[in-house]
Formats: sequence, C-alpha cells, structure tokens
Amino acid sequence: MPATLFPCPGVLPAFTSTGGALFFAGGSFSSVELQAMERDGLLRWLYADSYVRWDIEPDPVCRALAAAHALPARLRGKIMLGRFTAAWIYGCAPAPRRLQLLVDHRSRTTALPPFSAAVLHEVHLDSEDGMEIAGITVTTPLRTASDLARHGPEEEAVQALLAIAANPVLRCPLAAVRGAVEAGPRQPGKSAALRLVDLAIDQAQRDQAPPAGPAGPEDQTRRREPVVR
Repeated sequence: MPATLFPCPGVLPAFTSTGGALFFAGGSFSSVELQAMERDGLLRWLYADSYVRWDIEPDPVCRALAAAHALPARLRGKIMLGRFTAAWIYGCAPAPRRLQLLVDHRSRTTALPPFSAAVLHEVHLDSEDGMEIAGITVTTPLRTASDLARHGPEEEAVQALLAIAANPVLRCPLAAVRGAVEAGPRQPGKSAALRLVDLAIDQAQRDQAPPAGPAGPEDQTRRREPVVR
C-alpha cells in the first residue's frame, strides 16, 4: 500500500455551503460554460478541463484529482504520476503540458490511447517509490527529485529541486536527493544527475547566505596623506 502524505481526502469537499469546489468539463457544466465562469472570476483554471472555485487555493489533492480526471479511467490504477507532473502536484513546478506517467517495466505494458495528453515511461519502480494522493499514486518527493535530476532539463529541474527541498511538508532535503542518486545503479547520465543536484545545492547555499553588510569607514574611504606643496 503506498504511503499517504496528504491523508485527508476531505480537505477538498465535493460540495460546500456555497456549492461545488472542483469542476470538470462534461459533468454539471460543459467546457464552454466553465470557461465562461472562469472569465467571470467564479472559477480558476487548474489543468486541462478542470477548474477550482475562485476562493479555494489549489493544493496537492486538487492537482492530483485534476491529473487523474485527464486520464482514461482504466489507467488510473495502473500508473504513477511522476517527474514534472509529480513536482507540479506537490506545488513545486508549473503545470506540465503533458502528464508524465510511470509504469514498472516488469508489468504488462499499458498502452495510451491515440493523441493522448500524456507520455508513458517504462522504468523500475518499487512499492516505496509511490504514495497515494486523492486515490492516485504519485512518486514520493524523493523519487520525484531523483528522477528530475536524471531526466529533467537542467534549469527547470534545478528550480523544481530547490522548491521541493524548501517545502518542509515534503521532507526531502537536497542532501537526501544526492544520496539517492549516488546510491542508484551505474547508468548513463548518473554523473550529470549528480552535477545537477550539486548545482541545486550551490544555489540553495547562495540563497541562504546572509547579505553583505555595509562597508566600514575604512573600506569606504582611505585616509589621504596631506599633499606637501
């Protein structure tokens, strides 16, 4: 059973005292109607054809539900959401253009439908690599960060790693990420992944460094010797 970082599905009620909280096209409203409500300020776009009410701040539960709704129902229990999709669910990266799905390479291949808004990666997955959020399995913060170091574009991956490490709820310091990458099997790209994590560590240290104080009087001006005429 995957671990659960956000154990309270009731955090996002289906209905509140003022109506629904999360809306999907094809439910009570069409896509056109939801877009109109967004323009009127009643809803905020979340992902694909999912919207959240204007006064609700999207959280990992919201984003996981939106991602799940964008997938065929038959796939939801067979895959893990990973890489930048998982980072987005944790609030540490922008919404992905395509959902990144992971499936264990030892399982039967799960085919995506034509013109899918997702991409499927067959990788090695262990049970401890995933956790459940709102009924869908997402890679843990540590597995997410390790995957980003191995596979993410450098600039975007560094920013996501910094955001993951800075979130105290996720409990995923950069030192742990480096240790996980270093302990992984020897494979192409491992050295580059370690270098990317080191870039993130260096950036975090620079961000935490105290600002330089004002220069002392002796640094601002030097005593001038009198000019003898």
